[in-house]
Amino acid sequence: MFELTKQLMNIPSVTGSEKAVGDFLAAQLTTRGYHVETQQVEQDRFNIIALNGTPRFVFCTHMDTVPPVLPVREDETFLYGRGACDTKGIMAAMLEAGDRLKSAHVGNFGYLFVVGEETNGNGAKAANALKWDTEFVVVGEPTGNKLARAQKGTLMVDISLQGRAAHSGYPETGVSAIAGLWKILTDCMNAEWGNDPMLGSGSFNVGVFKGGEACNVVPASASASIMIRTIEPREAAETRLRNIVRDRGEIQLIGGANPHIMHTVDGFETTVVSFGSDVPYLGNLGKPLLIGPGSILDAHTANEKIGKQELVEGAALYERLAKRLLS
Repeated sequence: MFELTKQLMNIPSVTGSEKAVGDFLAAQLTTRGYHVETQQVEQDRFNIIALNGTPRFVFCTHMDTVPPVLPVREDETFLYGRGACDTKGIMAAMLEAGDRLKSAHVGNFGYLFVVGEETNGNGAKAANALKWDTEFVVVGEPTGNKLARAQKGTLMVDISLQGRAAHSGYPETGVSAIAGLWKILTDCMNAEWGNDPMLGSGSFNVGVFKGGEACNVVPASASASIMIRTIEPREAAETRLRNIVRDRGEIQLIGGANPHIMHTVDGFETTVVSFGSDVPYLGNLGKPLLIGPGSILDAHTANEKIGKQELVEGAALYERLAKRLLS
């Protein structure tokens, strides 16, 4: 399982370039005795489907990672590299669990590995159109091996503002787009984004800020990409945002999803997560469960890692969970 995790991490699969890791997974699953198919999503981008009998549930996670690619290394305790916990270690734990289930003559499960989770969820959206009669979908994300009871929603938006360029020696003759956008974003960051007894507080993050041409020019344009972690329906969060921005800037909706309540199983420790996943896009595949080894605090970082012991525990947990779901 550790070796497979390293092999997967050594295949770069930043969103949009998942083909090589998809080919590798298809070969792995074929060798392990599954019936393997691909589902085309875009040119050179496809989901991997692998079945062991007629599935009552599927293990599902994503093949893509965020940039940049990181060197793969290990020590006695951890495996390091891009995708270690998000989610190539999880893939390896799922495959290990499947091998154990097959050895115990447990059937009627499958795998779904999708593209595009880190951006728009287009792989999961395509998979949701599959005509499967599955009862459960076990989605792998780093939850510390705890079943997530719920996840926050997301709202991704670009905000832009046009000003008027001028010589910086005479700023009164221009209109600074950066200053205007800065005021809008400050108002957004100071706003309340709701509270929920289970999900906690909503939050507002400025992920990208762009504007201006030179330090001696009053900037004529500025833009920002933001992410709101929502605890209310997407439409309500959008209304809050528009009420703050008003006519001061232009809003372009990029995407998002509502908060989601998960299926849980007695005897498994639970948690609530603030990150998003493909769960909201997989409603036709059965009741969703969200669980996996690793910490979300290590995901997307320059030192992404996963604990070896946590991987071992994750594989055992997936095996035990599958047996409960199939019983």
